[in-house]
Parts: sequence; C-alpha cells; structure tokens
Amino acid sequence: MTKDSIEPDNQSNGPSDQRLEELDAAISRLAEANALHGVSPVFEVIDAARPLMFSPEGLDALYRRVPAIEAARLFGGSDWDYPQTLVPSLAVRTVRHGEPVATLVESLSQIRLLAVAKGDYTHASISAEHAHHFLAQVLAMNLDLVVGDLHESDRLRPEQLGHAVQSLYHYLLQHLGYENLLEHLVAEVWRILAQRPVQVAGVKHMVTQIAVCLEKPDALGGEINDDAVQLINAVFSPTEGCREDPGFEVYAERLAEMDDATLLQESIAFAQAMHSTGLVSAYMPVFIRYLRERWNELIPTALGLSYTGADAFHCYPALIHRLIDEALFPETSQCAYGLAMMLERGILYAPPVAPSLWRQIRLPLCDAAAEKIKAVFGTSRSPECFLLADVLNVLGRPLGIGQGNYPTCQSTRALSMWAYNMPAELLRILAWAARDDEITMRFEGDSISSRELGTGLATEPPVDVDAVSLLTVPHLDRIYFEMGRRSIGRGEDPHKWVNSEFHGDHVGHGFRIAVDVFTGNLKDFDGFIRDFYASYHPFYNGNIPVINPQPAGIAVTDSATRFLGWHAITIQRLALDADKTMRVYFFNPNNDSGQNWGQGIVTSTHGHNERYGEASLPVAEFVSRLYVFHYDPLEIADPAEVPAEEVDRAMELAKGSWAAGR
Repeated sequence: MTKDSIEPDNQSNGPSDQRLEELDAAISRLAEANALHGVSPVFEVIDAARPLMFSPEGLDALYRRVPAIEAARLFGGSDWDYPQTLVPSLAVRTVRHGEPVATLVESLSQIRLLAVAKGDYTHASISAEHAHHFLAQVLAMNLDLVVGDLHESDRLRPEQLGHAVQSLYHYLLQHLGYENLLEHLVAEVWRILAQRPVQVAGVKHMVTQIAVCLEKPDALGGEINDDAVQLINAVFSPTEGCREDPGFEVYAERLAEMDDATLLQESIAFAQAMHSTGLVSAYMPVFIRYLRERWNELIPTALGLSYTGADAFHCYPALIHRLIDEALFPETSQCAYGLAMMLERGILYAPPVAPSLWRQIRLPLCDAAAEKIKAVFGTSRSPECFLLADVLNVLGRPLGIGQGNYPTCQSTRALSMWAYNMPAELLRILAWAARDDEITMRFEGDSISSRELGTGLATEPPVDVDAVSLLTVPHLDRIYFEMGRRSIGRGEDPHKWVNSEFHGDHVGHGFRIAVDVFTGNLKDFDGFIRDFYASYHPFYNGNIPVINPQPAGIAVTDSATRFLGWHAITIQRLALDADKTMRVYFFNPNNDSGQNWGQGIVTSTHGHNERYGEASLPVAEFVSRLYVFHYDPLEIADPAEVPAEEVDRAMELAKGSWAAGR
C-alpha cells in the first residue's frame, strides 16, 4: 500500500497536548504579526491544524479556538473573510478538489460557520440562520462522504485530505443535530427552488447526491418521501420514456418508436416536471430537438405554455426555432425553462426585443469573453451556446439572477431591472461586453468607458454566476464605482445621482435617505417613513401601483437584530396578500431571499402571493429596515395623511434594531 492510501494512523485517539500547544502558539504568532505588520504567517496555523482534522476530539479543539482563529485574522484578505458571500457549490469544489491549503482553510471556515450556526460564536457579517443554510447545502452536496466509503479520488488525495474532509462532514452532521437528515435536506432544496434561481447547478448536485444516497436510507435517517421522489424524477426521469434513466441513446431510440399519443404524454410530463420544480431534465432537450424534426407544433405543449406563451411562440416561430437549435442541449437544459418563461412574459411583443435576440444569435464573441465562458462553463459546447442559453434564463427569470460570491449587488440588481423592464437595453449592454469587451454609459453628459477604468468594488472575477452576469458585471461594477467617485463631496449620498443614471431614467428622481451621510445618525426619520407611505402605499398614495420597479437600500440585520450591513434591493410592487395584509414585494440579489431579520421579521419567499424570485414583508416591517429609496416627486401624496400608528410601528422596529444608538 502507498502512504497516501492508508487510513489515518493513531490520530483517532485525539490530539496530544503538544499538538494543541503548537496550534495555540501558531495562532498567537499570527495575531501578533497581524497586529504589528499585517504580514500573516497563516501557514503555521494551517500546518498545526491539519493533524487535528482527523478526529472528533481534534475538531472539537479547533471548534473551541474559532474565536481565537478569527481574532488572529486567519481569513483576512481572502474570500473567507466575507462568509456572507461564500457559495456552497464553490465550497464543495474547494474542499473536495482544491489544493491542500485551500481545502484546509475551507474546512476551518466551515468549523467557524458551525460555531456561528450553533450560536457559540457571533460573526459581524453573517447570521446564524445564513450559516445554518450554508452548511445544510454543503452537507447535501457531500452526502456520499456522510453515508459511504471514500471514492478513490478522495482516498488518494495528498496528506490524507480525503479522510480529513470525511471526518469534518461526520462532525458537522453530528453537531447540526439533524434527526432526519434526508427530510431536512430535501426541504432545503425545495426552499431554494421556491425562489426559482437562474443558477441551479448546486441544487441539481444536491438532488443527485440525495438520489445516490437513497439506496442507504438508514444512514440518512427517515423514509423516502414524495418530495424527494418528485425532485429526483424531475432531474433524472420525468417521463415514462426515461423512467429508469436509460441514457440519451436509448431514449432517442424509444422516441423514434413512439406514436403521436405517446409523444403527447411525454410532452405533458416534461412540462409538469419542469413547472412544478423549476428544474429541467437533461432528457428534455433530447425530446424537444427530436420534435424539431418530427412535430414542431407539439413544442409549446412540452414547454407548458399558456395561451399567452403559445401565441408568442406562433408569432415568432423562426426566432424560437433558431433559439432552440442554437442554445438547447443537455448541457444547457435549464434554458428550456428560461425560454418558456420568457414567452410567458410576452416580452417578444416589445418591438426591439426580437431583433435584439437575432443580433445575439449572430453575435461574434471577443477572445476575452470566450475565454471567460470556457473557464467557468467548460468546452462541451461553444461559448456562444452557453451565453445564449443564459440570455434565455435571465430574460425568463429576471428575479432569479443572483450575485453568487460577488460583492456587487448594485450591478446584479441592474441586470435584473433591465431584464424585467428593459430587455432590449440588457441585450444591448451584453452585446457590447461580449463583442467589444467594453461597456459605455453616460453620467451627467459625460461618457464613461469600462475599458478605461480600474477595479471597482470587486477585485476578483465572478465564477458562480450565469454567463450574462459573468461578462457584464465586471464592466458594470467599474462604471458604478466611477459614478460614485464622481459624486463624492456633494454633501449627500452618491446614490442620489448614481442610481438614476446607472439603472435608467425610469428611476424616480426624488431621493430619500434615513441617515446623515457624515454622522450615520438618523435624519428626519419620521418624515422619511411618511414619504415612503405617501409614495408607495396604495392606501395613502391615491392607489397608484409601482409603475417601474425602483432601486432601494436596506439595513440588513440578523435574527438577533444585529446590523450586518447595507444592501441593494429592488421594490417590485405593493399589494394585499390573501390575508388582506398590505405587503412590499421586493427583489434581493443575494441568491437567497429567505432571511430572519429579528423582531419576528422573517422575509417570505412563498405563501403570501409572491411571484417567483420575490421576497415580501408587511409594509411596516419592510420600512423598518429601509434606509434609502427613490420616488417620483410629482406623484407623492400628502405625507401628513399617513396614520401615526403606521409610522410609530416602523420607527419602533428600526430603533430596536439597526437604528439603535443612531
């Protein structure tokens, strides 16, 4: 046997005092170095931590030292220093396939998040709920480590890292306290899918792991329920023709033998599976491409289109057929759902959209854009194919765009607003980025080119986003940052000038902010709240709905009402829910809108008349976390007409959370 293939030796007996002393000494040296020089001897801590990863006792020792490790700034200057931006699917790749140092740092980060999730450590920028959801998804993607033996690739990793990672996930499972792991993880998948995200690779990976591990239900705990079966069938076997997941070649042979009635049943089954889950099986492109040769008229049925969507399909048949031919393959199967929802939205009836899509189909990509797409999506299809597929996804689900691990919520919000309200504008900006590797925007009469600017808010390119975001966000980020720079020194928040120029002229030119930009203290908070109600609440603004979604900013808090930071959102609409409660429905570009902000304020993503991708809250609860909004100064009603109890309710909640001490 080789050294790398043996089981960890005697480390299961727990750490020795000497190893603990070495770790503590390394942490102390790191803390001292960071305090004095900012030069971090992090490798000493990593080397001292590695032997402790193989046993529960060693992991306990690391768990107890989470505060010291954080205080020493082990994660300083890295993505791990911002745990609220970490992405489960990326974490899985790092911990399973990354370099040894990256794997160990990711492991230490997950131990830290376990301490946050359990309430034993409080982190300034991530809530216990967020940490818990993150670890649940990571566990779901690593179920094979929890319930089975190591794969050969894990077992042969250098420094016995595969064994260390398996030890970590057994530890996480034990301490997260899941009495029924399978039920919990399936519920987590459905919770994410209720928001209909554009990026579902991580979700499909979770479903795949659940499917593989259902052969060992005792290890997972609990029985196989219908919710799990529905997810697995949607991904692997949505129809009778592919019920046992036979493979593409066998399925293609079966299609050739089906009569029209059987093909109709296949179409209905594909549509039901797709619309009930938001997931598209890789068999669906095989089916639709077969229909292109045999029965085009059945494609609207397979896409599950209503009269609206089917009418759009029949009005633009050449365009739709070309989009299918160029974009829809097993590797890009999700764009079938994007195409269906794009047709359902009726945006093709806007005159500029169809020509813009024809331009996109024929668009040559510059080398930089093509290489970016290849680096993230691979080479199984052309970069043009992956980009066109995600164009359909983004246009079909504009509220499903997420920023992933990229700290640029403003640019992501802009993409969503354009896809929702100005699709031709989005396609124009994308064409510039993809063809020219440049985006040009106007700011107060001057032209700003992304090519001439340095780094904006984000220092690294995005990797866990759709291809549209991949190409556009780095350019938009630089432009947004430059607009902000040009607005500094005017005595007010730069968003007042930047948002309308950046997002479009449909942004209200009235601007309200709850805090003084110099002191951070509240400023005319009563008037701020009254102006929001008079501008947005149908009961107090003359029953005027939100005409165009509007950018806004919220003060994010956790379940303990701790202030976590400022965040960009979009106000989509205000409406009564089924219980006759007036709610604000908004878009949160952070990939997961279900959050607990404390004081009983839990953002809802389904169950209160939300459309896919929206979060919602009763108005007073929403306003209690609002700190900046735009409005139309020509259409605001009388703020004095807003009842005092509404204002007092929002003000009380704010002053009991992020506004305390301001």
